[in-house]
Amino acid sequence: MVTDRTRRAGVVVLRLAAAGLTAAMGAIHLYLWADGYRDLATIGGLFLLNGVLGCLLAVALLLTPYRWLGLVATATALFTAGTLGALFLSLTTGLFGFEESADADLVRPTIGVETAGVLVLTTLAVSALSHRHHPGRH
Repeated sequence: MVTDRTRRAGVVVLRLAAAGLTAAMGAIHLYLWADGYRDLATIGGLFLLNGVLGCLLAVALLLTPYRWLGLVATATALFTAGTLGALFLSLTTGLFGFEESADADLVRPTIGVETAGVLVLTTLAVSALSHRHHPGRH
């Protein structure tokens, strides 16, 4: 039987992992933007936007009251999934005229961070939303 205390501890762990992965995603994009992606038309601005939003979402995951956590986690999971999808598009068909190489710096770590992020954020969102709708359940 899962106690309320165990569930809360699990949510704290998921929240910290989700925030860490989201911050890592944002930091990777900011690093790459500063390392030269800023000079790419359209992509440069999107990398900066992704980096800033990733960091803001990471903070939001840590500070959001529990009643809104499911919504913030859902939005962040969708944002992260969209970022991962954009990376796959840039690796396959190109995105905004830019084609990324699988051998480029941080591509593989980014795929790992974003995939893990989507999984952890989705788990957090489901946990927070399901408990929100069934507050008496232990």
